[in-house]
Parts: sequence; structure tokens; C-alpha cells
Amino acid sequence: MERTPEGTPVGVDDPYAVAGVCDHLTDDGRCRFALDRAGDDPEFTAARRADGYACHVGADGNWRACPHYRSTTDGRECARCGLEEVRLAGEDARPLVEEHHLSYGNAGSDTETTSRGSTTTGDAEDDTIPDAGPHEITVSLCRWCHTKVHRSFARIDDDASPDPEAIATREGRRTKEQAESAFETARERYDGG
Repeated sequence: MERTPEGTPVGVDDPYAVAGVCDHLTDDGRCRFALDRAGDDPEFTAARRADGYACHVGADGNWRACPHYRSTTDGRECARCGLEEVRLAGEDARPLVEEHHLSYGNAGSDTETTSRGSTTTGDAEDDTIPDAGPHEITVSLCRWCHTKVHRSFARIDDDASPDPEAIATREGRRTKEQAESAFETARERYDGG
């Protein structure tokens, strides 16, 4: 199983098996990295420009071959148990769903990457795909699943149900959200009557 630089498990053997499409891929199949950040990698941008800025791996999904691949989460639902995020406006409460790194990439930080070497998953086809990483790959996990993955052998793809404490916290937030959205006249709100 892949591990973080601190040695805790990330919950998958191959991050690319659960990764989504590249964050830089536009709806029409072009590479946004080459369009917006040409100066960051002139050789890569020149190759994309010569091909009409088309994503060179998008058609077959061999994401590990792209030097600028990145797949990050939207943070709306836990990928393991399905718990949905409920955020309350104006409150500084800890989110129910957090970003969980499967692979760190360089992501503009000093964090070391996970050691993958020549990533293999057992498929002969995958063994021939060059790994142009490091790549940043994240999924959403609720706080409870996040802890289970890092502190045990829990996996991202386990058939899991939300933790009872997670459900209680989410329902408490929903109740508060509904109470705040109830209509009150200014007189009721400020005069108390």
C-alpha cells in the first residue's frame, strides 16, 4: 500500500486507479496547463501548441505519462462512506469532509513525494506506462474515514458506512441550517415578540 512521507498508509495500492480526470483538462479536450502556464514548461507547451493544445493522454487515460497531471477533489462527499459535507455560513467549524492525499506531487510545497519507483499495479499494460510524476492526487474523506485510513489498514475502496458520530454531527449541522433558514420578521427577530 502507498504511504505518506511520514509512513502512514494512504489507503490504496495504486493512486491512479482511483484518480479522476486531470484538473487541467478542459471540456473540449485541451490542456489548460499549456494554455495558461506556458512559461512554466516551454517544451511541454510547444508540443501541446503543435497539436492544437490537445491533451496528449486524455483519450486513453494514461495519466501517469503526463508531467503536469493533477487530480484534486471537490470535497463534497466522502469517497469511502458517502457522508456528505454540510457547511454552515459564518461558522468556523471544522469541515466534515477533508482532502486526503493519495500522492503528493510537488504541489508547490516542500513535501516529499510518496516513493512509487516505477509504479506497477499487476497489469502488464500499466507496467509499460512511464511515470512522469510526481503527481498530486487527492480524494475526499470524512474526518472519521480519514483517521481510519491513516491509523489502520482501512482502504479507500472499502464497503463502509458513515460512522455514527459522523451522522450525528452532520444531522446537527442540518438542523441548525434549517433553523437559520426559517423566515422571521424583523419584529420577531429584534423585538422578541
